[in-house]
Amino acid sequence: MRMVELVGAAAAGSRVSVPIDGTDQVDLVRRWAEATGNTVLVVHDQAVDLVRGRVEDPIRALPPEARPGHRLWLYTNLHCNLACDYCCVSSSPHAAPRILSAAEVRRLVDEATDLGTRELYLTGGEPFLRPDIDEVIGIATGSLPTTVLTNAMVWTGRRRDLLERLDREGLTLQVSLDGASGELHDLHRGAGSFARALTGVRTAISLGFRVRLAATLAADAEDAAQQVLDLAERLGLDPEEQLIRRVARQGAASDGLVVSRASLVPEVCATADGFWWHPLVALDPAMRVADPGASLDQVISEVRDEYRAFRLEGDLLAHTFPCA
Repeated sequence: MRMVELVGAAAAGSRVSVPIDGTDQVDLVRRWAEATGNTVLVVHDQAVDLVRGRVEDPIRALPPEARPGHRLWLYTNLHCNLACDYCCVSSSPHAAPRILSAAEVRRLVDEATDLGTRELYLTGGEPFLRPDIDEVIGIATGSLPTTVLTNAMVWTGRRRDLLERLDREGLTLQVSLDGASGELHDLHRGAGSFARALTGVRTAISLGFRVRLAATLAADAEDAAQQVLDLAERLGLDPEEQLIRRVARQGAASDGLVVSRASLVPEVCATADGFWWHPLVALDPAMRVADPGASLDQVISEVRDEYRAFRLEGDLLAHTFPCA
């Protein structure tokens, strides 16, 4: 009756807060809203906020590949052989490894497969610093198409042997290469790192791996971006499949794009320390979603609900406060 009275008295398109006595009433509110053509905006501890009327689901408005749960990101470890000055998670040779155990990787991959996840991304740190990275990659590729992010600089000796043994099926190596020469790349990653990375790229290509280049550049570095695409073409890679991304003000970066939960389309990410809104923000306390060991199903549901609320609330505010 409280819902009927409160929502019935509200103007179409307006926001209404309905008090609840416990979480067991949330499902009742959701079912009532669905049956009566209203929209749940966000669930609080003691209330559910609704919008009067039917509003398009912002999750369905996203392309399928951008919907939370389509991809799962796993930080295999947080230590690295480099200390890039814009690293979003402040990885370095001195960073705590924070290794996500192979058993936890298997649990998450199994859950992701059951939930309909379509892609896995393994990142770090430098994943190939893990002595058991071949086992971790095998767990991932055994279930879903997998991309491993790497700086391609550590494939010598035992690690070169490990690389050669990896199954090429369903595996992409995404190599960080910030420019078509050492001018930009070495500026951020250290002297000589470009030459070693390019050698690694050529090694991976020669061994038959699918390779993608990923350049992290400042917003005004359009010439450098095109040079990376040109380099990819010279290496026999499809320029359309390469990735150009911008520096974000996270981790070690002192400049770059400022992001928030409300502004960043989520891509669920797991580390040894828990679950995060997006791999870009996997050290930011404001972006933490859940503790380690949480159910992936619950994490994805909570992220979808929160993202839906951000988008619906933004649309509602835009409607409520027109400028003309």
